[in-house]
Amino acid sequence: MGETILRMERIDKSFTGVHALKGVDFDLQKGEVHALMGENGAGKSTLMKILTGIYSKDSGTITYEGREVEFKNPKEAQDAGIAIVHQELNMMNHLTVAQNIFIGREAMNGKIINDKKMNEDAKALFERLNIEIDPAETMGDLTVGKQQMCEIAKAISREVKLIVFDEPTAALTDAEIEELFKIIRDLREKGLGIIYISHRMDEIKVITDRVTVMRDGEYVGTLITKDCTKEDIINMMVGRVIYEEPKQKSMVAADAPVVLSVRHLNAGKMVKDVSFDLHRGEILGFAGLMGAGRTETARAIFGADPVESGEIYMNGKKVEIKCPQDAVAAGIGYLSEDRKRYGIILDKTITENSTMATMEEYQKGLFIDEKKERHVTEQYVTKLKTKTPTVETAVGNLSGGNQQKVVIAKWLVRDCDVLIFDEPTRGIDVGAKSEIYHLMNELAGQGKSIIMISSELPEVLRMSDRIVVMCEGRITGEIPIEEASQENIMTAATLRD
Repeated sequence: MGETILRMERIDKSFTGVHALKGVDFDLQKGEVHALMGENGAGKSTLMKILTGIYSKDSGTITYEGREVEFKNPKEAQDAGIAIVHQELNMMNHLTVAQNIFIGREAMNGKIINDKKMNEDAKALFERLNIEIDPAETMGDLTVGKQQMCEIAKAISREVKLIVFDEPTAALTDAEIEELFKIIRDLREKGLGIIYISHRMDEIKVITDRVTVMRDGEYVGTLITKDCTKEDIINMMVGRVIYEEPKQKSMVAADAPVVLSVRHLNAGKMVKDVSFDLHRGEILGFAGLMGAGRTETARAIFGADPVESGEIYMNGKKVEIKCPQDAVAAGIGYLSEDRKRYGIILDKTITENSTMATMEEYQKGLFIDEKKERHVTEQYVTKLKTKTPTVETAVGNLSGGNQQKVVIAKWLVRDCDVLIFDEPTRGIDVGAKSEIYHLMNELAGQGKSIIMISSELPEVLRMSDRIVVMCEGRITGEIPIEEASQENIMTAATLRD
């Protein structure tokens, strides 16, 4: 590691009703990968938005390349050589890959945009980064993982000296993560300063040199990665010990009735002759590699995607589910893996989001009983320990973990019998994960039935009473939790026709 490229000292920032940062310190050296960690709502994103000119600080100093700076907007930060790869992708889906990478700084041939030159430049950039993507392909046609790699390439295409990675691997496969790490190591060798935000402890140990931890808007401390344990970091993040053991045996009663029965379901290319049962009070884990068809199965059951053939039964009665409204009426709730696209409305309040699936209960003629709405919402804010100054706060102002709690509240208010949790803890810190695990166990204990789709095998083993494994659209294994291991799950997940 080399000289200090960035020093942030005593950074303070308040929003209406929230003291987001309280005298935070952070420094970064050239040729260093420095992890910034903390629970959702700890202030990590706010600190980075101040660095990159999205927010202005209330007080404190930022020293970059030896001089005090305060960027008034993101362009000033970019011009100074600071880039950020956001967790939430910021691409124009109707444009090509190359057009997205060079948007705002297009190659020109006179007054005409030179797409051929941009395609050539993007191809050269991808070759340097060892990424296999066609620059002429439409961005919206790529997988989320490949879109993320394009976002990274876009940031690196500038003459950067400091790059911030905000949860860069959330949507990447293991192979794509390994390629990303090669890119990061290459950038480190070139002397760039890299700030790495992630909730994945295993990644932090592999790729970073130092770890700075924040909690509740305050600086907690900085550790040298190779000299600390995962437990050291977790304890600093949450101020308490969190340890979740894998489930040893099923919690489902032997005579528990079947609540949901799916028979010979076919939908598109990714759901092929899928059949399974879900019992009352059961957490049924769905495991498999990316592209196995787990989410597509859930969307077909919920009526979000058309079903070609097959039957669905609720409590022994056949139900026709042609749209999500049919599923909700049948007692099924769905927490999408993409909560910001399908689960919540960011500019609406917590109250509006929590009651949107049960709005008919709050209508009095032409009016809405707002007092009743607030009362119910406040109950679930307390029950789920949602961090917010008020139930009238816009959901977009909450951290990822707290946004997820609002989605859960929406379906709990609806009192659904079956809850489908699709990647319930993606992008959520270890403390919020623990709270959601306890909540899911509590719901199952109350007789709710849960389908949990997760790409994290430790999470599947920790939560499931039984595990269904999928590969290329088919169920290739069904494993009781007493017999489950990472090895036999992965064996079933790689079985092909």
